[in-house]
Amino acid sequence: MTSIPGGGDTFSAAPSDTPDLGTAAIRSAPDRQRSKPKSAWRSLLPTMTPWLAVGLGLVAAVLLLGTIAPLFVGDPLAIRDQGLTPPSSEFLLGTTQTGQDVWAQLAHATRSSLQIGVIVGLLATALSCFFGIYGAYRGGFADELFSLLSNVFLVIPGLPLVIVIAGFVPRESRGLWSIALVLALTSWAASARVLRAQTLSVRGRDYVAAARVAGERSWRVIVVEILPNLLPVIASQFVFAIVAAVLAEAGLSFIGLGASNSLTLGTMLFYAQNGFALSLGAWWWFMPPGLVIALLGMGLSLINFSIDEIINPKLKNARLHRKRAQRAEALERQLMRRHRGKTGARASEKEAVR
Repeated sequence: MTSIPGGGDTFSAAPSDTPDLGTAAIRSAPDRQRSKPKSAWRSLLPTMTPWLAVGLGLVAAVLLLGTIAPLFVGDPLAIRDQGLTPPSSEFLLGTTQTGQDVWAQLAHATRSSLQIGVIVGLLATALSCFFGIYGAYRGGFADELFSLLSNVFLVIPGLPLVIVIAGFVPRESRGLWSIALVLALTSWAASARVLRAQTLSVRGRDYVAAARVAGERSWRVIVVEILPNLLPVIASQFVFAIVAAVLAEAGLSFIGLGASNSLTLGTMLFYAQNGFALSLGAWWWFMPPGLVIALLGMGLSLINFSIDEIINPKLKNARLHRKRAQRAEALERQLMRRHRGKTGARASEKEAVR
C-alpha cells in the first residue's frame, strides 16, 4: 500500500501485465554461453529436417532392396509355364509373359541400377574435380584448355550424344561398365564449370596464398586448403549425378541401347513395353520398376535439397531465421505462462487476506 502526499487515500501498485522480456533475455544469456559451438566438420553436414529424414528413409529402403533382397530371391531369368500371373503368395509381384518372377527381377535390377548410378557418380565427380579444381588452381593455358573442353561438352546436347556413343558400342560389349563410362563422359562438364567458379573464389583467399608462399606443393594446397571448402558442392553434384545416371540408363534401356548382358530397371521397362504389358493390363510388370526409379529419385532429390542449404547462403540464413523465430515464440509463450501463474497467485493471496 502506498500513501498519496496531501491525502489519506491509498492505492495498491498493480503488477504490470506485460512480461519482462529483457530479464528473460538476460537469464537466457548463460544458456547461450553454455551451448558449445559446432565444429568445422559438423557445419558441413545438413541439418536434420523432416524432408531430409524422408529422403534418407526412401534411399535406405531402395538400398536394402538392391543389396539384401537379391540374397533371398531365386533366379530372375528362370522361365516357367505361368505367364502373366498376378501377384500371389507364390509370386509376390506376379510373373512376366514368359513366367519370370518379377520380384526377383526387381531385386537384381535395382542392384544393377544402383551400381551404374554410383559408378557414374564417382567417375563424373572425379572428372569434374580434375577439370574444374585443378584447372582453375593452375590457371594459364591449363585453365583455358579445360574451360574450352567443358564449354564444348556443354554445347553438345547430352541425350543425343549419349545415344550416338551408345549406338557405336557393340551390343555384346554393352555392359554395366561401358554404359557407366558413356554416361560419365557426357555428364561432367556442368559440374566442372561450377567447381571452377568456386575454386577461383577460394584461390584468392589469404590462407591459400600463405600456403603457396610457404612452398607447399600444388596437390597439398588443393587437397588441404581448397577441397574442404568445396565438399558441400561436390556432395551435391555427386548426388545429382547418381539421379541423372539412373534416369539416363533407364531411358537408354527403354529404347534398346542399355546394358545387354545385365538386368536393370530400364531393361525391365523395355521388356514390359515389348511384351505389351500396358495393353494386357499387367500392371505388376511395369509399375514396380517405375516406382523404384521414382522413389530413388525423390529420396536423393530431398537429400540434395538439404545439402543446398549449406551451399546457398540465402537458404541457410532463412533456416536460421526460422529457428530463431521459433525459439522467440517459445520463449514468449513460456514467459506468458509464468506471468499468468504469478498473477493468479497474487490474486489468491489478496482474496485470502480479505
